[in-house]
Amino acid sequence: MGRPQERHEHEQQERRERQGRLGRVGKGLVIVGCVAALGFVPAAAVATPGSGVSGTVVAKGTSVGKLKVKAPKGRTDVTFRTITVEPGGSTGWHTHRGQLIAVVKSGTLTRTLDDCSVEVTPAGTSFIEPAGAKHRHIGRNLGSEPVVLWVTYLLPAGSELSDDADAVDCGKKK
Repeated sequence: MGRPQERHEHEQQERRERQGRLGRVGKGLVIVGCVAALGFVPAAAVATPGSGVSGTVVAKGTSVGKLKVKAPKGRTDVTFRTITVEPGGSTGWHTHRGQLIAVVKSGTLTRTLDDCSVEVTPAGTSFIEPAGAKHRHIGRNLGSEPVVLWVTYLLPAGSELSDDADAVDCGKKK
């Protein structure tokens, strides 16, 4: 009984090995076939056209260099706001608890920063205002037309859009 039983077990083992190889080959052929079939599907089939949607670019500005955007830790309020500074007007000295991304839509904004440096930002440009009390600044319109800003605020949830700050005495810093 030992030899026929051994032969039978050996034949079953060989059959399982052949089926395993054929199964792997079969799976491979199915995958290759599917990939090849994708080549015959028109590109439009994977995209769907939109309908009933419109959009308007309200402001576009290009940064002078690389923009490093940093959202606050935890929940964040994202606010979009239009700000108009009339000729001769100013924002007053202030800070923000989170970053702002601003685009100057029209006019020229002149900002004086905490270190008394001055940044002049004309229409069609963008900038980031950093977060924190160490980044006091004031924005002024020294031109003859209104300055229009489109600003995105990234603030810790529940924060005010800005906090008043003491003026910097730039006469003493020079």
